Amino acid sequence: MTGSLDRRAVTAKLLEDRGDLLVVTGLGSPSYDAMAAGDHDLNYYLWAAMGSAATVGFGLAMTQREKPVLVLTGDGEMLMGLGALASIGQKLPPNLTIAVLDNGHYGETGMQTSHTGRDIELARFAEAANFPWTRIVTDMDGVSDLRTRMQSQSGTSFAAIKIAAENLPRALPPRDGVHVKNRFRAALGLSTI
Repeated sequence: MTGSLDRRAVTAKLLEDRGDLLVVTGLGSPSYDAMAAGDHDLNYYLWAAMGSAATVGFGLAMTQREKPVLVLTGDGEMLMGLGALASIGQKLPPNLTIAVLDNGHYGETGMQTSHTGRDIELARFAEAANFPWTRIVTDMDGVSDLRTRMQSQSGTSFAAIKIAAENLPRALPPRDGVHVKNRFRAALGLSTI
């Protein structure tokens, strides 16, 4: 299923009035989208960690249980990290939301059609992995519903958000991994290392 939602509008809506929301972004476009919505000390931008966004978000959700955690990633990155869904499905942290910006393409390597562009549906993987709430989101009302669920920490959630396949200008967040890590830890009140 191809989508038509504007990825930047989707991301801006999810991050609107975010409060203490912790955000882990998959590499590439999801990081650019989060940056375009406004840099924040509680954004953890992943660089050179393809397939790891869900596991990093899972770890945060397990250790920062009082705060909502959003993993914002793309379909290509999520396809590389499908095993994480099985582990998350065993623990089901109620404060974890995974939002996949699914355009059916590998945007960082030339816009080749991804598996989701060939009728593989990521929400079905999450459902099979025991996620209590999964959705395919095709309109902004669905994005608003996901945001409300995420902010209320209503249980482990997974949404494949069908966005338009487009290559937008990059809004580059900080690329220094040590800086991003230390800034994030400081925002959580932890010592920097």
